[in-house]
Amino acid sequence: MKRVLAIILGGGAGTRLYPLTKMRAKPAVPLAGKYRLIDIPISNCINSEINKIYVLTQFNSASLNRHLTMSYNLSAGFGQGFVEVLAAQQTPESPSWFEGTADAVRKYQWLFHEWDVDHYLILSGDQLYRMDYSRFVQHHIDTGAQLSVGALPVDQAQAEGFGLMRTTADGRIQEFREKPKGQALEAMRVDTQALGLSPEEAAKRPYLASMGIYVFSRETLFDLLTSNPSATDFGKEIIPASLARGDRLQSYLFDDYWEDIGTIGAFYEANLALTDQPNPAFSFYDEKFPIYTRPRYLPPSKMQDAQVTASIIGEGSLLKACSIHHCVLGVRSRVEDEVVLQDTLVMGADYIESSEERLMLRERGGIPLGVGKGTTVKRAILDKNVRIGNNVTIVNKDHVEEADRPELNFYIRNGIVVVVKNGTIADGTVI
Repeated sequence: MKRVLAIILGGGAGTRLYPLTKMRAKPAVPLAGKYRLIDIPISNCINSEINKIYVLTQFNSASLNRHLTMSYNLSAGFGQGFVEVLAAQQTPESPSWFEGTADAVRKYQWLFHEWDVDHYLILSGDQLYRMDYSRFVQHHIDTGAQLSVGALPVDQAQAEGFGLMRTTADGRIQEFREKPKGQALEAMRVDTQALGLSPEEAAKRPYLASMGIYVFSRETLFDLLTSNPSATDFGKEIIPASLARGDRLQSYLFDDYWEDIGTIGAFYEANLALTDQPNPAFSFYDEKFPIYTRPRYLPPSKMQDAQVTASIIGEGSLLKACSIHHCVLGVRSRVEDEVVLQDTLVMGADYIESSEERLMLRERGGIPLGVGKGTTVKRAILDKNVRIGNNVTIVNKDHVEEADRPELNFYIRNGIVVVVKNGTIADGTVI
């Protein structure tokens, strides 16, 4: 895999993940208590022995830069390689920002062209899955493809939200359509049994959805970008253009856990699903295929008469006499006495407040980091460094689906209350 260069696309402004993307790029959104979304494709690359990695982003990239710098010194710990952020920049030749996936790669193709590699692996920065990319690349080589697309078998209900591929029995792509409906959707049915699914699963999932990850042969990538100068998106424009001119396009079947973390609802459900026992759909407990992140060297978590069930607790946390059920708590989380947390994602904190600092804050009328005494939180996301006062109730009592309350430091998305990063909720507040 030494002759493969990985390009991870950081996505746009992340409006569907707002307010989690208010102060950070989408790939920098925290995941599973201690990770970031960007850790998933980078770890997949490292485990696949692909160690030349660029990350393209243009929105709120400061925290992403900091995380990558502190997490991935590939030359020191992972062999001779690099992880480098390429932010959108305005130049005389290219005065605009990234306008899509293909446009982002086009604007830096001068840099990618300098590398002596044979294949370019293009990935998304906001998906949760494990994949050995070396198998993906080898399949691309073995089939003689010029462009390969990661393919996920899906049912009819899911299919309407994806770009779909119609393939031959050997997986060669013959047609690609973006989010077809009705008869156009029916026309995209594929015999997924021929591609490796069991007869039962093939009957349930007769559609091949694009995962938004691609392997391009070197000349094919640059030729397509050059010959289609107005094309800004791989799925909507570059793939159809490649098919139209007769290139060999191949699908690569991936029949395992995969989640597109595109909305607050999907992000919330994917995180809480990690607590499922005994076998969650996705697990970070895999010694052969680990997920890497920034080493923090935090002390172990401490629980003082806490009741905890079906939850994940990040290191450096302190839980007093509280009740926590079906939750994910991030690093340095602080939960006081008589607190009830249920079906809640707490992202933790970037630093620890000492007992003296917390006492001084209270004396001055402030609210310390974490969740204050006597508070109840259900079905919510508490972003990093939040300060929840005493006797607060966050339960979405009116069952609101969508609401914006920036002046009160919270939003509601998909019925989930999201308290913003660095936000404060005053004592006795009821949401």
